[in-house]
Amino acid sequence: MTVEEMRALEANADYFGVSYGELMENAGRKAAESIIALFKKCSVLVVCGTGNNGGDGFVTARYLENAGYRVTVILLGRVGSVKTGPALVNLEIARGMNMPVIEADTAVKIPKEAFLNCDLIVDAVLGTGFSGIPREPALTAIRCMNESPIRKVSLDIPSGLDAHTGEGEEHVDADLVITFYAPKKGLDRYKVEVADIGIPGKAFTHTGPGSLVGLKSRGDFMEKGGGGRVLIIGGGPYTGAPALAAMAAYRAGAEIVTVAAPKRAAGIIASFSPDLIVRPLSDSQIIGEEDVEQLKSLISRHHAVVIGMGLGKEPGIATAIAKILPACKKVVIDADALQAGMPLKGIITPNAHEFARISGNDMKPDDQAAQEKVREFSKEKGVVTVWKGRPAVISDGVDFKVNSTGNPAMNVGGTGDVLAGIIGAFYCRNDAYKAACAAAFVSGAAGDMAYDDKGIGLVATDVIHWLPYVIKKYRPK
Repeated sequence: MTVEEMRALEANADYFGVSYGELMENAGRKAAESIIALFKKCSVLVVCGTGNNGGDGFVTARYLENAGYRVTVILLGRVGSVKTGPALVNLEIARGMNMPVIEADTAVKIPKEAFLNCDLIVDAVLGTGFSGIPREPALTAIRCMNESPIRKVSLDIPSGLDAHTGEGEEHVDADLVITFYAPKKGLDRYKVEVADIGIPGKAFTHTGPGSLVGLKSRGDFMEKGGGGRVLIIGGGPYTGAPALAAMAAYRAGAEIVTVAAPKRAAGIIASFSPDLIVRPLSDSQIIGEEDVEQLKSLISRHHAVVIGMGLGKEPGIATAIAKILPACKKVVIDADALQAGMPLKGIITPNAHEFARISGNDMKPDDQAAQEKVREFSKEKGVVTVWKGRPAVISDGVDFKVNSTGNPAMNVGGTGDVLAGIIGAFYCRNDAYKAACAAAFVSGAAGDMAYDDKGIGLVATDVIHWLPYVIKKYRPK
C-alpha cells in the first residue's frame, strides 16, 4: 500500500468514526500483543520520534509496561516538540507511569549504553511520512540500533526507509516489522507481521476526506496558471447553468475559468459576475457546427473542458458536440451533452434519467445494484462515471466509491452544474478518478453545510458559497 493510500484510509477512518487517536491506540496495542506473544518478559528499550510513529511507540511502551516488561523510552526530542494530538497525549500518559522517559534532542544526549543494556529494542522513530536522509538525532539513533546485537522490532516501517520508494540510505535493520493494516513498499526484504488497527469498512468503499489526500490545486503551485484553466461550454436556452459551473470551478480552486456560449447567452452570463471570462460564439441562440473551430482553439488553451450544461436539445447541437469532443484531452460531459450515441470520454456525470438515455439501463435513483452496473458501464465505455443517484456512485471501471454526502434539499436546479464545475477544476491537475471522487465528496459536503445554514430553502449558489470552507476543513494540510 502506498503512503498516499494509507493516509487516505486514516483520514476516512477518522471521518467515519474511528479517530486518529483510536487508530494509534489500536496500533500500539496490537504491536504490544505481537511482542508479548513472541518475546518473554524482558527489558525493552522503546526509541520514539516526535511524530505519530513515536506516538505508536508510546502506546506500545505503555502496554508492555502494564504486562510486566521493564520498559525504558528514549524520546528523540523534547516533550514540547512532540506532535500535538494523540502522540503528545500518549507521551504524557507514558510519563505518568513509572517507566523512565529520557529526552534526547541532540545526538550527544542519546544514552548509547541503553542500546546494549536491554533484551529488545522497539524502533518507533520515523514512520511512513519520512523521505530523504534521516537527520539528527534520528540518524545516530538508527546507527546505535544497527550496531547493537540486540533484537529489533520496527513499528509500521523500519526508521530511515522511505515508504514512497522502498529505499533508504541508512535505515534500521529490523528483525521484525509490525506493520499496520497492510505492507508498505520496501518491506519485502524483512520478516513482517501485519496488524489490524480497526479501519472501518466505509473508509474503503466511500468517499471522504481521504479523497482529498494528494489532491493538487491552486495553492500547490507558485507559477501563474498553476491552479489550472477550465473551459465551460454551455448556455443557449439556459444561462444560469454554465455560470453556476464556472463559479463552482473558481471556488474549487481553478485559476482561470472561461465560458464559451452562444451570443445571446454570453451577454447574460457575463452579467452574473465580473470574475467570469465569457467568449461569445457565432450563433445568437445555440451552439452549432460553425462554432467548432473557435471552440477547438479555446480548448487548446485550457487544461480541462466541461461541456453540456444549458445547451438545450435543438437539432445540430449533438453534431457539433460530437465534433468538439475529440479535441478535448480532459473533458467532463454533463447534462445536454449526454445524448444517446454520443462518443464518450473523460468523466461523465449522468443522473438516473441521463444514464438510462446513454446506457439503455433504466436504473432507479436508489438502485441497490448501482455500484456494479455503473462499474460495468464505465469499463465498457472507458470513462469515469459519476452517477448521481441516492447515494452517488463513482467508478473508473475497476474501482468504485459511494458518496454519502449531500441531502434531499439539494434536489434543486443547478446543483448538478455546480458538481460538474468542481470536477472540472480538480481534473486540471489530477487524474479523472481522483478528481471525480474528491468533487463528489466536496459538493455533497458543501450542500450539507448549506442545509445547516439555509434548510430546505437552499439553492445552488448556496452550495458554491460553502465550497472553500469544505475544502479548507477537510483537505489535509
